[in-house]
Amino acid sequence: MAVDLVVNVALAGVLTGLVYGLMALGLSVIFGVVRVVNFAHGEMMTVAMYTAVGLFTAFKLDPFLSVIPVAAAFFVLGYLLQTGLINPFITRPEHSQFMLLVAIAIIVVNGLLMAFGPDARNVQVDYQLESWAAGPILFDKARVYAAGVAILASGALFAFFRYTRTGKAIRACADNYLGAKVVGLDVKHYYALTFGLGSACVAVAGCMLILLVDVTPSLGPSYTLLAFVIVIVGGLGSMGGALLGGVLIGLSEAMAGLFIQPSAKSMFSFALLILVLLFRPQGLMGRRP
Repeated sequence: MAVDLVVNVALAGVLTGLVYGLMALGLSVIFGVVRVVNFAHGEMMTVAMYTAVGLFTAFKLDPFLSVIPVAAAFFVLGYLLQTGLINPFITRPEHSQFMLLVAIAIIVVNGLLMAFGPDARNVQVDYQLESWAAGPILFDKARVYAAGVAILASGALFAFFRYTRTGKAIRACADNYLGAKVVGLDVKHYYALTFGLGSACVAVAGCMLILLVDVTPSLGPSYTLLAFVIVIVGGLGSMGGALLGGVLIGLSEAMAGLFIQPSAKSMFSFALLILVLLFRPQGLMGRRP
C-alpha cells in the first residue's frame, strides 16, 4: 500500500478526530463539574446537525456561519435543562440521574424521527469537494475548516475556565461543592452555566460534523457511546484528554477503514478503550483517584 495513501487517510482521521474531541469535551466538562453523565449527549449533537441542515435549506446559511446562533441557542437550552430538570436530581442516587437523561435521549430520538423521518439529511457546499495539495499530501478543505473551528472553540473554553472569574468560580464548585456554598457561590447557577457550555460545545461539533457525515435520527446513540469512549480514553474530567482521545479515536477509525473495512472502525475504537483501561485505568491524561 502506498505511503502517500496511508498519510492522507491518517491526516483525515486526525482532522475528524479534533471534531470528535470537541464533542467529547462538552461531555467531559459537564461530568467534571456537575458530576452528571449526560446520556443524551449524542442526541443533542444530532439536534444541532438537523438545525444546521434546516438553516442551510431555508436560508442557504453555511454551517460555519450557523455555528454562533446554534451554539447560543444550545447554551440557553442547556442552561434551562440543567435548571429545570437536572438540578433537582443532583443529590439523588445516580440511577435516578441515569433514568432521567436516558428518557430525554429517547424523547429526542423519537421526536426527530417524527419530525424528519428516517431518511438521511446533509448539506452540499462547494468546498466539500475541494482540497489543498502539498506534494502528494491532500488537505480536505471541509475537514481542515471543521478542525480549525474545533481548535478555536476548545481554546476559547480553556481560556474561559483558566482566566475568567466565572470560569474560576465554576472550577471551585467542581473542586469543593460544600466549600463553594460556604463562601456564597450560587452553585446551581454555575452548574447550569456549565451544562450550557457543554451543550454549546456539542452544538459547534454538530455544525461541523454535518459537513462530514449525513445525519439521521438514529445517529445520536452511537455518538453518545463514542463520546464516552473518548472521555474514558482521555481521562474523565480532563479537557485536554478529551481532545487527545478524540484525535486517537479518529485516527484509529481511519486506519481501520483503510486496512480492514469501514464497518470495523468501532472494533478499533473499543480495542483502544480496552488497552487504556488495562494499562492506565484513569485515562491517558486523567488523575489517579
